Amino acid sequence: MRTIKVALAAFGLMTGLGSLAAAQTWPGKPITMVLPFPAGGSTDVVGRAMADEMGKRLGQPVVVENRAGASGIVGASYVAKAPADGYTMMFTTTLPIMTNQFVYAKLPYDPRKDFALISQVASGQLVLAVHPSVQAKSVKEFVAWAQQNKGKVNYGSWGVGSAAHLMGAFMSNSRGMEMSHIAYKGEAPMLQDLIGGQVQMAIGSYMSIKPYLESGKLRALAVTGDRRIDGIADVPTFQQAGLAEPEFRPVGWLVLVAPAATPAPVLARLEKEAIAAANTTAVKARLQVAGLEAMGTTSARFRDDYQTAMPVLERVVKVSGARVE
Repeated sequence: MRTIKVALAAFGLMTGLGSLAAAQTWPGKPITMVLPFPAGGSTDVVGRAMADEMGKRLGQPVVVENRAGASGIVGASYVAKAPADGYTMMFTTTLPIMTNQFVYAKLPYDPRKDFALISQVASGQLVLAVHPSVQAKSVKEFVAWAQQNKGKVNYGSWGVGSAAHLMGAFMSNSRGMEMSHIAYKGEAPMLQDLIGGQVQMAIGSYMSIKPYLESGKLRALAVTGDRRIDGIADVPTFQQAGLAEPEFRPVGWLVLVAPAATPAPVLARLEKEAIAAANTTAVKARLQVAGLEAMGTTSARFRDDYQTAMPVLERVVKVSGARVE
C-alpha cells in the first residue's frame, strides 16, 4: 500500500512539474480569442484591439474567432470545453458567463465553474434608441405611445437574457406596454432591423448606435448609468428621464476569461498582459469611441465584483419574466 501511495505521489509531482514546465514555455504558438458574438459590434471592435495589443506582449499572435449564437452560449460552450492549455480564451460581455444561468433552465456549461476569470477590461453604458417613425421625443412619451399601441410594438435585443432584453422586458411588464421581444445574434443585425423599422426600439452600446444617431436614422431617448455620455450630452439618463428603478441603470462589462483548469502561471501572465493592454493608447481610443471606460482589473477584483453582481442579476431576471425552459 505504501508503495502505491509513493508511486501516486510521484506521479502527481511529475504531472505538476509537467504543467509548470509547459507554463514556462508558454506561449509557443498562436492563441485563440473567442468572441461569442458576431463581427461588427463593440465587443468585436474592442476585442480585436485587445488581441492585437496582447499579441505584441505575449510574442505570439492572438487570433480572433467569432463563434456567435444563442446569446453567447455557442462560443461560451466551446471555450468551456476547450483544452485548458492557455491557447484558448474568451472576450465577452457578462451575458454568457453570468446572466444566462438565470435565464436558461439548462446550459451546456456551468458559468460558475467552467471559467477562470482573468480581468474586467472595460465598462460601459447603454443607449435606448427608437426608429424615427416613433413620434416620442422622451422615454416617458415612448412609454405612453407604446401603451396606446399595445401588442403592436416590437423591441430588439442582441440575445435572450441580454441587458437589452431584460431592460426591455422590465419596462414592458412594469408599465403595461405589452411589447414583443425579438432576439438577434448580436448588435449589428439588431440595429439593421431597427433602422429598417422591423423593430421600433432597441437598447445597445453607444459605439454601435452612434453612427445612426449622427445620420438621423435613429433617435436616442435615454442612457443607462449615473451620468450622461459626452458624445450625446443632450440625452438624459433613465433616472433623469423619470425612470428611477435600478433595473434601468445597468453598466455592462467587457471581460476576459479562460477554461477553468488553465494553469495558474498562464492565467497570471494573461492577467498581467490584459491589464497592460486595456491601458494602452490603442485600446483606450477604441473604448472612447465606443463610449466605454477602461477598467483593467485584477482577477481578484473581477471575482469580487462577479459575486456581488450575481444576486442583482438574478433579481432583475425574475422581475423581467425572462426565462427559457
